[in-house]
Amino acid sequence: MITKETIKTWVEEWLQRGDYFLVDIMMDGDRIVIEIDHADGVWIEDCAALSRFLQEQLGEELGDYELEVGSAGIGQPFKVMQQYRNHIGKEVEVLQKNGQKVQGTLVSVADDRTFVVKVQEKQHVEGKKRPVLVDVEKTFAMDDIKYCKYLLNFK
Repeated sequence: MITKETIKTWVEEWLQRGDYFLVDIMMDGDRIVIEIDHADGVWIEDCAALSRFLQEQLGEELGDYELEVGSAGIGQPFKVMQQYRNHIGKEVEVLQKNGQKVQGTLVSVADDRTFVVKVQEKQHVEGKKRPVLVDVEKTFAMDDIKYCKYLLNFK
């Protein structure tokens, strides 16, 4: 029987060959789904190469399983720190556990599992009659959010 740990070991060995990183491994019955990512996007040829590599390493054991290797998917919530790092300077959407949604530019990511997003908020400024939009940096802990994902913008 193939375990998630066995798959992870082989995937990480293959990933050492390039700049790809592992996002997730999901096993559901007789189905194995592996998600990988790269700062410049995922190429189908590399997904196929990883799939062939796993078939060679696992041999007949893999015969009982349906194997899918693919990208994490644009617009999907981030699952690992490297995804946050790859999107610094890009627009993201954050859904907090309290249900509040925030959109802004991902500014930085810290090793303590926090990240900073620059958002625009209306604030009262002295000398102005009406509130004006002001750039504000907000820090989020990954444990306090439901998700953070790349914001597809078609402007």
